[in-house]
Amino acid sequence: MLDNEEGISVVDNIVTQFTTYEDFLDSQITTLDLYYLEDEDLARQLVELGYRGSGEVVKREDYEARKAAIEIARLAERTQKKTLSSAGKEFKDNFLKALAQREEDNRTGKVTSIIFIRDRNAHGQELSGYIDYAHRLKMEDFEVYFTGKRKLLPRPTDLSFYNWDSHVAILNSSPNYQVIADNCDGLLFKYKRDRKIINVDPKVHPGDNSTRTPIQTDLYLQVVIYDHVSRRKT
Repeated sequence: MLDNEEGISVVDNIVTQFTTYEDFLDSQITTLDLYYLEDEDLARQLVELGYRGSGEVVKREDYEARKAAIEIARLAERTQKKTLSSAGKEFKDNFLKALAQREEDNRTGKVTSIIFIRDRNAHGQELSGYIDYAHRLKMEDFEVYFTGKRKLLPRPTDLSFYNWDSHVAILNSSPNYQVIADNCDGLLFKYKRDRKIINVDPKVHPGDNSTRTPIQTDLYLQVVIYDHVSRRKT
């Protein structure tokens, strides 16, 4: 695909200048062409084939394909901006800041974060558990958490859930992670995409392409975030 001096492709220039492919063809037709041919459709066909016209020859399929690609990119950008629940908000607490910093990457799959939370529920019961952040983002509206209307707490449907008062313990695999509990190293999570292991034991390294970040927060008793970057090619 030919580029101009600024590195912008010829097709990109044409797509941005003309609403339809026919508009582009018409721009290449002169009044003299119409005088001799006496047929606008024929004049367009000759331009498309490269026999007439004063500019670059661009095939219809190239124009339509590039126009569709540009529209898809624009739509994806608009959609992404709309789906960021943290957009436009200011956060004083470190935990909400950490969630906001990771929201876009977890939505796009660049990073998948596991959030460990220990805190008390509305009944004063101490809870703890591991949350698949990317999965929870897809399952619910995080606006209530980023606005402070509700606290993000582990649920029985998360990767792990433990109620210290009732001693109820639940483990669940998610679309991103497989829970591994029956081993001598304690609780592990296997990322399904690249099959890497995330070890949540604070005394050891969390694993390949993974980081462990304790969060100092006034909102919770304890928060730790494990970020995993998949190296598997798509």
